[in-house]
Amino acid sequence: MSWNQLRLREFRLWRYRELIPLPRGAKIVSLGEGGTPLIEAPRLARELGLGRLYIKFEGANPTGSFKDRGMTVAVTAARVLGVGAVVCASTGNTAASMSAYAARAGLRAVIVLPRGGVAMGKLAQAVVHGAEVVFVDGGFDEALRAVMEAAREGIAYPLNSINPWRIEGQKTLAYEVVDEIGVPDWLVVPVGNAGNISAIWKGFVELRAYGLAERTPRLAGVQAEGAAPLVEAYRLGLERPRFVDSPRTVASAIRIGKPVNWPRAMRAVRESRGVMLAVSDEEIVRAQAMLARTEGIGVELASAAALAGLKAMAEEGMVSRDDTVVVVATGHVLKEPEGYRLHRFRAREVGSAEDAVAVIEELARRP
Repeated sequence: MSWNQLRLREFRLWRYRELIPLPRGAKIVSLGEGGTPLIEAPRLARELGLGRLYIKFEGANPTGSFKDRGMTVAVTAARVLGVGAVVCASTGNTAASMSAYAARAGLRAVIVLPRGGVAMGKLAQAVVHGAEVVFVDGGFDEALRAVMEAAREGIAYPLNSINPWRIEGQKTLAYEVVDEIGVPDWLVVPVGNAGNISAIWKGFVELRAYGLAERTPRLAGVQAEGAAPLVEAYRLGLERPRFVDSPRTVASAIRIGKPVNWPRAMRAVRESRGVMLAVSDEEIVRAQAMLARTEGIGVELASAAALAGLKAMAEEGMVSRDDTVVVVATGHVLKEPEGYRLHRFRAREVGSAEDAVAVIEELARRP
């Protein structure tokens, strides 16, 4: 298989069907995922003092996040296996994606969510798609514990990123990047449960093994300061992370203190000669605004963490002007509509259209 052969097909995830080890003849469960925009960001690059910068905008997937890559493959596998019900723990995006793909496949969906810890946009998606909702106290880790126990008892098929089929779908992000621009020097990824960075590294390694790429990029994994066990392990050279019992961050999608995929994620970063770094909530919010106002790309807070991490890398001289950098923006800004409250803004209130015209004139003529 060559790039020329692959490029004869539509630019979607299933362009790479032969590189996804599902049984031949499996009936694919798809909503048109993948083929997400790789957007060059020249103004932002100049602001950060970089050369070539791209945003891989995963918010353009059917349910608005990168999770759709894993779900199309995992739900297809679930149907091949003949399961009737699927289950996941989630901070929101996994639940939204699984609910949609389960509906597409005609499977029952049960989602287990931390009480009070899910953005409304994500919960709305799951509810509209007909998922059964269970709220638990104790955060994502407690939700995942319930899912794993249910899976052990054979109650439902688990679709968290511990499921290897999820990884097979998510690795295709690497394929798409190389398909469009070749291998970048750096790829920056937000890290929560650590499945995505592991999957993307698997994709790059496979491309090199297949002779479709000559090298692999360096990976930068970014966590929020209040949920950064892998960053600590990386900095201190620990063999095993010290997990965080009560993770805290405004970026709910990466508010995870015990990432189940930590061994693969740490191996991926170390094998790539990459880095793990943490950013504050304030840096995340500023990065979200910077990306939206500089390049017109609206991402959820977890995605903005990756850009905040890149900004820190640029300031520390870890990235050069000669490097090509890809930032993975994992989800759409509309996933967290309530997040606008974190940004300072002033709304003018007027009584009539004439009053509004006067305000428009004032604002439009500002230097």
